[in-house]
Amino acid sequence: MINEQTPERLLSTSVLVIGTGGAGLRASIELAERGVQVLAVGKRRKHDAHTTLAAGGINAALATMDPEDSWQQHAADTLRESYFLGDPAIIETVTRNAAQGIDDLDRWGMPFAREEDGRISQRFFGAHKYRRTAYAGDYTGLEIQRTLMRRAAELAVEIIDTIYITRILVSEGVVFGAYGFDIVDGTPVQINADAVILAAGGHTRIWRHTSSRRDENTGDTFRLAALAGGKIRDAELVQFHPSGLLEPDDAAGTLVSEAARGEGGILTNALGERYMEKYDPERMELSTRDRVALASYTEIQAGRGTEKGGVYLDVSHLPREVILEKLPRVYRTLIDLQMLDITKDKMEIAPTAHYSMGGVWVTADDHSTGVDGLYAIGEAASGLHGANRLGGNSLIELLVYGRITGGVAAEYATSRTTVHRDKDAVAEAREEMQALLREHGTESARRLQRELRNLMSAHAGVVRTEQGLEEGLRKLDELEERAKHVTAHPDIAGFDDLAHAFDLLGSLLAARATLESAIERRETRGAHNRADYPQTDPKLRGNFVWSLADGITFEPLPDAPESFRALAEEEADDSVKGKLVE
Repeated sequence: MINEQTPERLLSTSVLVIGTGGAGLRASIELAERGVQVLAVGKRRKHDAHTTLAAGGINAALATMDPEDSWQQHAADTLRESYFLGDPAIIETVTRNAAQGIDDLDRWGMPFAREEDGRISQRFFGAHKYRRTAYAGDYTGLEIQRTLMRRAAELAVEIIDTIYITRILVSEGVVFGAYGFDIVDGTPVQINADAVILAAGGHTRIWRHTSSRRDENTGDTFRLAALAGGKIRDAELVQFHPSGLLEPDDAAGTLVSEAARGEGGILTNALGERYMEKYDPERMELSTRDRVALASYTEIQAGRGTEKGGVYLDVSHLPREVILEKLPRVYRTLIDLQMLDITKDKMEIAPTAHYSMGGVWVTADDHSTGVDGLYAIGEAASGLHGANRLGGNSLIELLVYGRITGGVAAEYATSRTTVHRDKDAVAEAREEMQALLREHGTESARRLQRELRNLMSAHAGVVRTEQGLEEGLRKLDELEERAKHVTAHPDIAGFDDLAHAFDLLGSLLAARATLESAIERRETRGAHNRADYPQTDPKLRGNFVWSLADGITFEPLPDAPESFRALAEEEADDSVKGKLVE
């Protein structure tokens, strides 16, 4: 066990990148290509980052398949799907620069699916007017991660994927590094840096059923940014995926790809009723993600769900060869996790927390956070997705802003002439860690994490009410008090227990931001369903921003520019013919 006398490891770099998924790697590549020293750190192995789980594809208006497509139409589709809560300037930046993001990947050897003449193939995704989603089978995210890792290796980017960052170090509002520990041996680590880029994901792990794995998307980024003086935007806007597994317990929330519905899967309740006929009779199972999730939730709450609180998804009526050809990942996943053969048996599923559409408040031009020298990108950031994420946009976002923000951080770091390192800030971070290792606490971080996830599922799930959210806050107060008595117990296997303790702290802060913001958004819009406020309120077309210093504030959104405003306001084509679901 480490103690107050354990030597600290001191590292120095020009720019520190926290997170080794797609966003963090893309920023690191940009810095390295500009000749700027960069260190990327992460708490899970880089080859197993959350980016690898993205299956469907990545968007850009390349017009390879539909010549009529344009960045303006991509922007319009994104704004409309956000229920007009996306920041128009961020939307324009992403869609204007999307083609360059694809070109970067192509140059670095990304194995995109291609047409016979060599053009990059593009297919329809739900809510897109044209075919603009490039892909690599159903392993697009995995191939992107592999491509970025190869390029980073070519540039000799230094990556340490066993470091958990617990604090951003700030002196008088200016970043000077970060503090953390090595998960393997517990060595405390101080990293001096002239700029810091946060790319450590979102907060969907704070729900009981989630597509995130145990030690990812636990709200780390929310806490790191908030303690450094940053703000959180749209914390209440969380996308729930319609089909997450209920079993086994340690894999609850694991996704069943929406391709299962796209290929003809049928949803039924415990009574055997094909319930989508009631909610979207034209599109049925091919309705949008938020509508299918809401329909399933409604059936379960009405008592027509299974004993375990789910519904059924059935593809067993499809020919076995079709399932094995079109749904190989789903088939293998159910065999591995449940020994269930989907060619013969139906799957039991429920809505699962999937994507943080909110995150750290950032500017549109460079994703700076308002804290001098601190930036946030990828799912850690906010502003693009609004109240519902357009399928295929998350991967292109990390490429666009990884490049832009990496370049801005390079210029910022190389222009700094003096750096003040506050010993008190380091001492505070050190004491926080030591306090968790002293053997005096009576609470387990893992048990409190489970209670928090149950709390959020019960009170801030697919459908919310003011009464339920207020009750959630009362329970959260109790958990926060109990969390003061958590002790970490490292063992011969490593310091995962200390990581769980910090995961809990991040999750508690993220939960508070989410609950308090959800109470203030007294309307139903996109993924945010308020049973007590079922209508959309035009006066709430803006963002709720949460911070430790100011609590909740509201920022109205400007109108989109004429270049894509009219396109966004046109009546959308809701047909599903030839389109994948989101």
